[in-house]
This record gives sequence, structure tokens and C-alpha cells, in this order.
Amino acid sequence: QVQLVESGGGLVQPGGSLRLTCAASGISGVIFSRNPMGWYRQAPGKQRELVARISSGGSRSYEDSVKGRFTISSDNAKKTVYLQMNSLKREDTAVYYCNWGYDYWGQGTQVTVSS
Repeated sequence: QVQLVESGGGLVQPGGSLRLTCAASGISGVIFSRNPMGWYRQAPGKQRELVARISSGGSRSYEDSVKGRFTISSDNAKKTVYLQMNSLKREDTAVYYCNWGYDYWGQGTQVTVSS
């Protein structure tokens, strides 16, 4: 059974940084690396949206509002995907979820950007 566990969320002031981590278990590193991985977020009253994605080939894509501020990366040996978030804004406040292979989701981690 594939499990994804996120960590690294919290309260940060505008302009600050956070690094989210998503660790996968229940699969081998080879299988992990063969599927795309993504970070999504859902703010109160809004639909879940894709923030960043990394393909099995290493290609990265980002939602327009986070380009230049967020970076997605992965460590296939550790079966882990990261989201480095810099220059955070209040509108980045949301629950962030990692996704693996489109079908598997973590439980979410809250990111709150507030002074």
C-alpha cells in the first residue's frame, strides 16, 4: 500500500520561506521514480489546484503565481519529493498535498502566511 506523508508546513511571515517534504513508503525507489509527482494546495472555499509537478523525466512545471518563488525537486533514492517555497505571500495560505502517480495523496500539511 502506497503511503505519502507530508511535513514542513507551519506559520510563516510574508516574505519568508518553508520547505515541504513528502516521503513515500510501500513502493520501491524504481517504481517511485517512474511516476510523476506533484504538489497541490487547497485554500478555504477554493478548489484544489496544482502548484508544481515533476515528471518521471525530471521536467518541472509550475502554476503561474508561484513561478520564480517555488521549486519542486525529488530524491528517488529516498522516495521523497520536496517543495521549496520562498517569498511567501498571504495568498499562498492553504493546505498543501503531495500526489504521486495521480492516484495517491498525502494527508496534507497546513501552510499559513501571516504577520
